[in-house]
Order: sequence, then structure tokens, then C-alpha cells
Amino acid sequence: MTVTHEQPRPTPAAGDLDWEKLFAARLYATRARPYLATALFALHPVASRDVPTMAVDRHWRCYISPAFVDRTPLAELASIWVHEVSHLLRDHHGRGDRHVTEHDLQGPGARLRMNIAGDCEINDDAYGEGLPHPAGAVMPDRLGMESGLLMEDYARRFSFGALTPELAWLDCGSGADGSPRPWDLGPGGAHGLTGEERDRVRFRVAEGIRGRPGSAPDGWKRWADEVFHPPQPWRRLLGAAVRSAVSGSGAGDDYAYARPARRSASLPGVILPSLLRRPPTVAVVIDTSGSVSDAELGSALLEVAAIGRALGGRRDAVSVISCDAAAGVAVPLCRGEWIPLVGGGGTDLRAGFRQALRTRPRPDVVVALTDGQTPWPEAQPPCRTVVGLFPRPIEYDESVDYVPDHPPKWARVVRIG
Repeated sequence: MTVTHEQPRPTPAAGDLDWEKLFAARLYATRARPYLATALFALHPVASRDVPTMAVDRHWRCYISPAFVDRTPLAELASIWVHEVSHLLRDHHGRGDRHVTEHDLQGPGARLRMNIAGDCEINDDAYGEGLPHPAGAVMPDRLGMESGLLMEDYARRFSFGALTPELAWLDCGSGADGSPRPWDLGPGGAHGLTGEERDRVRFRVAEGIRGRPGSAPDGWKRWADEVFHPPQPWRRLLGAAVRSAVSGSGAGDDYAYARPARRSASLPGVILPSLLRRPPTVAVVIDTSGSVSDAELGSALLEVAAIGRALGGRRDAVSVISCDAAAGVAVPLCRGEWIPLVGGGGTDLRAGFRQALRTRPRPDVVVALTDGQTPWPEAQPPCRTVVGLFPRPIEYDESVDYVPDHPPKWARVVRIG
């Protein structure tokens, strides 16, 4: 029986980064969190004596203190690899920028707050199962807050108080809060990832998490779902488009004495009726053709409910028409789950527009929820038009002489999802 002895690893010179230990820690992290492997190997390490520990920038560079690597155990170093790359995957720099702008926060204290809030979002489920808690890791319960919240929630709830001296050292870099650091190489520096490359890394990691849903914590599962279905402000845009379209006072079709006309002031003793204006009405045409999935039809019903809320809750002002190659009857909005959606054939929303314009009273706004694979009316309808487009990949087939129909220029287009 032959016994082999591990050769001692040479000690790096003082001030030199121990690359072997650093890369061994990255491999350790990859084995503990295999779904993060693509991101861990996309992160480019840069030795820097200016960094207190390890820090990242938004271009996916990781700045590493040689002294910190020397004094940190291998397993703990692996945990910090996972921690730093998590800041980038979860776009903490972009979210930090938006949060401080929206809340008019300034100064290093605001950025430290965002760094701490980002750490809380990451650390509540990052460690354990092969990865130890790094010394000094900021945990939500340590700050008196619950786990499972987002960076923005922690930022609103956290107050420094007596913890300020303990947390002032924390610095995960510009990739954690969006504020540039003196050691950053910047967008023109070497080995930075482009925006497209960063998105590819995030998508690959999300694919790995969704492909093996039992191997990742709930926080990562939630993040992966958002990468595949990014939370765009499309619902707010759609609501704003509808509100803008119905911003007029409605059509005048009768007179009433409940509110006298302003001209009555010029005729003492005479009361003139004022023009009674009905509330604006909306007709929603839902594409129910075979190219629209059940999930998208469910999303369309959610949008119908949102449109009703955009009109101040007046469901009697909203009617719904299902349309594939032919249009169904206009159904008043009562409750979204009771709206019958009939279809499944080809697509021709022109029939839906004709049916919408035949309803009485004639709508002030027509909203079409569709995947866009339809012919459109040749002439602009005599009312505002909003088109909510379900996402579709762009495909080209050189063997087919076909140009897809795009929504007309006279429509306000909002991309859903």
C-alpha cells in the first residue's frame, strides 16, 4: 500500500495575491452552488491593495485584497465569492441607483445603506449547505428585520443607530450600490463585460435554477422567475395610456338641472340646464386566436381588471370583446373571472374593432390585447386606440416572403412583459 503525502503549497510573497487559493475557493463555491457556476467564472478577479476585502463593479470585475485572501479560510472565501457575484446577478448597482434617485438620498451614508440592504437580501439564504457564514456577515435578524425581503424593503426599514461603528467598514464596491470607487477600472478598462454579456450570464444562471428547481433557495427561485419574466412597468404604462386616452370629460348627450349652466349667471331669474356628460367608456378587444396561450389570456383578464381600476373602478364603463377571426359579443365588465373568452382559430382583429365601434354608447377608447400577429384596420378608428402587445421572439424565414404586420402608427403601443 502506497501512502502519498500532499506537497505543501508555496507561500506567496508578501503583498502578492495567492491566486491558487483564490481559484480553489471559487471551485469550492461552484461545487456548493452549481447553479451559480456561469456567473462565478464570468467574474474577472483583479488584485488591488486599495480594497478592504473583496468588491465588485458593475462591469463584472472583482477587486481582491491580497492580505484578505491570506487571512481568510478557504471555505469562508468561497462564501464571499458567492456573496459578491450575487450583488451583480441581482443588479444591486442599478436598483441602488434608482432607489437613491427616487428617494432623493445623497452622500456616503445613503450608499452604505444600500450596501447593507443588498447584503440582507443576499445573506438571508446564501449560507449553509456547504458554505459557512463569513465573519461579520450582515444578517437581517441581526438588524431586527425579517428575512425574505428585497433590497428596497430593507433600505426603507433599516436605521443605523448604535450599529454605525460596526457596519462602517462594509464596502462591496460599486457593483453593490452603484457609487463609483477609486479602484474601479471603469467601462473602458480591461476584462469588463458588456451589457449584452451581463444579460447572457444572468439568463444562463436563471436557466440553471429553473432547470433544477429543488436545488436553490426561494430567494434565487424568485429571482430566476423575474429574469425570465422581468418586472417591466408595462401595467403602469398601460394604465397611464388608458387614463390619457380617456382624460377628456366624455361625450355630452343630454341636459340636466342638477348642475346649472354657467351662463345662468348672466340671466338673473333664469336657470339654464348644463350639458350632462357621460363617463368615458372603454372597449377591450382580446385576441383569442390559437397563437395566444392560456397564460396570456389569463394575463389579459388581469389587464381588463387593471383598466377598470384606471377608470376609477367604473366597471360599467368597460366592455370586453373576444376575437380570433371573428368577433364575439361585447360583454360588460362585472368580474374578470366571469368574462367568457371564445376563440382558438385564426386572427383578424379588424372584426374586433368593428364590433367595438358598433357598441352603444360608442367607446371613447379601444384597447386591443394581442400578440400582434393580425391585420389591422386600414383607417384610424374615430377614438383613441391603445395596443397591449404580448411578447414574441423575432423570427426570420428567408424561404417565406412574409412581412409581419406591426401595430399602426396611430395606436399607442405598450409591450406587455
